[in-house]
Amino acid sequence: MNAQLHRRMMLAGLGAAGLAGCAASPAGLVAASRPDFERPRLAPLLTDPGRLSRITVCTRPFRAAGPRIEAEAVGDKRLVHNYGHGGSGWSLSWGSAEAARELAMEGGTREVAVIGCGALGLTAALQILRAGAKVTIYAAERTPHTRSARATGVWSPDSRVAADSAVAADFPVRWEAMARRSWAEHHAFVGLDGEPVKFIDQYSLRGTRGGNAPVGPEPTPGRVDFVRYEARLQGLTPASRALGPDEHPFPVESARVFPQMTFNVAEYARQLTEAFLMEGGRIVQRTFHHPSELATLDEPVVVNCTGYGARALFGDESLVPVRGQIAWLTPQPEVTYALWYQSISMVPRADGIVIQANGPSQMVGYGVEDETPDRADAERALAALAPLFAA
Repeated sequence: MNAQLHRRMMLAGLGAAGLAGCAASPAGLVAASRPDFERPRLAPLLTDPGRLSRITVCTRPFRAAGPRIEAEAVGDKRLVHNYGHGGSGWSLSWGSAEAARELAMEGGTREVAVIGCGALGLTAALQILRAGAKVTIYAAERTPHTRSARATGVWSPDSRVAADSAVAADFPVRWEAMARRSWAEHHAFVGLDGEPVKFIDQYSLRGTRGGNAPVGPEPTPGRVDFVRYEARLQGLTPASRALGPDEHPFPVESARVFPQMTFNVAEYARQLTEAFLMEGGRIVQRTFHHPSELATLDEPVVVNCTGYGARALFGDESLVPVRGQIAWLTPQPEVTYALWYQSISMVPRADGIVIQANGPSQMVGYGVEDETPDRADAERALAALAPLFAA
């Protein structure tokens, strides 16, 4: 080593030993070595049933013909319906609200009432408010106590949304428009404080010592040809990829992973409510028992976002309940991924970890209105997940 190079290395804080971490490049220059990238370790889910904090049951409002988004005259009111989204309420909310807004604002209406304070009610009210109307939400209960608050909280735009044999010819196109509009609008909430909407990795697992038999309630009798429209959104949402054994810690034969859009429902609803009120909206607590009571409202247009409640309030016998139960484990902030295994979904949220045993088919819970929690079902789901974390 010549004296001039040695002097420069000493001034730079390098001695001869500093060359040990370097390698000669093809051009004869010295290049520093670089550490490898490392994947973050996955924290194990704690499956002890003693961590169960609550069990909630949601009645999804299924209509074979798909969501009802149409207007009719009731007395001197124009009634715009926006309900019947099955398990797709949060996912389709913004696109559905846009369609309801167009119907509500026909003729230059500037005063609108919205019935219901769930996902569909809040988004419809905001869309109409931002279009220049004065909007009041009338609701028996605020969002934390609605059925919308008991949703799983994942992007699922065609979950029990319609039956293929009963939809109108143009429904797939209308569904796609709603899904695409909603997908784009949800992104406006990604990265906000409280993480109302975020992407997490979901691992879909198959084959382990416990076998692949789905865990959960048995399907109810009958069969519905629920629509499957994922292909219509190909290229819009992130794709899944197969994982090698060295890319995940689960004792399974095969695994795939994809970025799943998830909703922190409690925070999302809070931010929507806050935006509605700050922008001039109003919420009034009120329960309606019969359509004739709409005549007492000052607003000439009423948007009905009552979900499954529309069956009783408006006599819509086409609405079928689909029971869905969620077991809530106390939060584990270190668990940052979701799972699908043996038809059990696990989704970590700030308000708790969602455990849902979906069973062997989409007919599980179909036609079941009973909202009584089933703890045994919750514990079976946890027991099925436990071997994934035994190591």
